Amino acid sequence: MSSGTDIDLKLIAQNCGLFAGFDTNAVITNIDNLKNTYKDKDLIKIYNYMLIHASEPDIIMYLIRCVDTYRDKSSLEYLVDILLLKNALNSDDTTKEKYNSVRVMCAKAIANQKNTDVVSSLLYCLNNKDENYRVRLACADALGRIGDRFAVAPLIEVVKDEDEKSVYLRESAVSALGLLGDVRAIDPLVSILETKQGIMDKFSFLKERAIEALIKVGLCDNERVFRALKNSLSDESAQVRINAIEALMDSEHPKAFETIKKCLETDKDEEVKKNAMIALYNMTDRSILDEVISSPEYPDSLKVEAVAIIDEYEQDEEE
Repeated sequence: MSSGTDIDLKLIAQNCGLFAGFDTNAVITNIDNLKNTYKDKDLIKIYNYMLIHASEPDIIMYLIRCVDTYRDKSSLEYLVDILLLKNALNSDDTTKEKYNSVRVMCAKAIANQKNTDVVSSLLYCLNNKDENYRVRLACADALGRIGDRFAVAPLIEVVKDEDEKSVYLRESAVSALGLLGDVRAIDPLVSILETKQGIMDKFSFLKERAIEALIKVGLCDNERVFRALKNSLSDESAQVRINAIEALMDSEHPKAFETIKKCLETDKDEEVKKNAMIALYNMTDRSILDEVISSPEYPDSLKVEAVAIIDEYEQDEEE
């Protein structure tokens, strides 16, 4: 295998057909074959050079996958340049549009490096309301995965921004706050749960993400958080109610058990009832299962589920 500081990066790129308008698949094949000739440290240099000069989206995406394999710090500046479109500043909107998938992949590769030096670049894209929403989503996710506390306040602003056109972006920011696990996120997350459903069905997904984030942040036994979760058991969305049950199950609030028990008894959705029963079982013992089986108040489908859990439990005990 060839190695050395004197490799001609431009010549290698030319031989791969990067500048000659070769068929995209042929160029990718040629780049892939470089693994048979060069050692890792030289491959990283080659990939970085090509990232600067490649123009076809499929080729750039392949190169991003290549550098993501190594996750070498030297690649970071080139990935950031692609994310910020520094090599396409004079391109028209149509040209920029075709690079959005590239930039989404780029944000993911940046996040994989877990380097806080790039937080400002990710925030720049996130806070640009004229930016493509998919790119903004990817940047919100990347900020959560990198885990930098400086990202908490800007993410909170996105979550609180009711004028934000993309509900999906607010969802992604909520999920990122859950990954960051910062207690500063509790108030805006609870505020989402306290908001009325309104006319947007999609808002229920935001509530789902908010509850999931609260579980990760913790403090579900906090009085305001508990009250919001308890009220969420009356939400129109069954999935919001199921998520609230899970959060209450993990809570150490003294009224968590009785709150879930009431949900088991009164909720009309069988899937919600099932999740409530399982949560109560996890919080105590099989007595709740016996109660469900023996009581005429519960549907047959729930009784079948309770029997199945007991059978599984007894089988585990025997083993």
